[in-house]
Amino acid sequence: MESSVRTWIAALRGSQQRLAGLVDTLTPEQLRGPSYDTGWSIAQVLSHIGSQAEIAQQSLVATVGGREPFGPEGFAYILAVWSARNPDQQAAECLACDAEHVRRLDQLTDEQLSVIRVKFAGLEFDAVGMVWLRLGEHALHSWDVAVSFDSSALVAPQSVELLTDRIPQVAMRTGKPGKDRFTLGIATTDPKRKFVLEVADSVTMTAVPDDTSAGPASSIPWIQLPAEALLRLVYGRLDPDHMPAPESLDGPIDLAALRRTFPGF
Repeated sequence: MESSVRTWIAALRGSQQRLAGLVDTLTPEQLRGPSYDTGWSIAQVLSHIGSQAEIAQQSLVATVGGREPFGPEGFAYILAVWSARNPDQQAAECLACDAEHVRRLDQLTDEQLSVIRVKFAGLEFDAVGMVWLRLGEHALHSWDVAVSFDSSALVAPQSVELLTDRIPQVAMRTGKPGKDRFTLGIATTDPKRKFVLEVADSVTMTAVPDDTSAGPASSIPWIQLPAEALLRLVYGRLDPDHMPAPESLDGPIDLAALRRTFPGF
């Protein structure tokens, strides 16, 4: 698992630049058109990305300055301001705030980065964890925009490379147990990893060390997919129209049950 915060920042910068390059090509009509996110236009997705960049920036400044980040009232104010903007403003401000957040991260010294502690959802994150949260959201919402114009679009490889090792943490948060009960081994490519997914009264995913014998020959069914597809699965974005054919199957596997387990959020 990558522990260098500079590597994570570089990936976030790459995702930001990739999104900016795409948005710069869009017409006003396209900004107002539908995105992959049901009920949201492209501009509304960009508004979400931009508002979260502003919130992340405010939190970063407060944390580095030794102050408590603002609370729900501050978040609500920022979101209200973004919602009041027209689609063209939402797109332009998204790119500006997004770039500024990455620029401020780049400017932090190693010492400043080493002492960062951010609280989110009842947990505390260091600088790597803080950038991971932002990169996951940014990379997947950027895909929401890209796939609206290119059905073959993929999450950026640089982001996938880093986010794959954090998939179990995301799955624990996004997995929704229901009537389905199963245990499934998942092997990924690009990068190569192994996980065991257990769906019962709760949803857990565990990384399996590469040097173990767990694999298609073990007692549970296994599926092999690109890591990019597994990443989109746990974020609720592996619908039938955007799901690559499994590279290998071993045992009875209900792909629909996988999608029911991760309906998105």
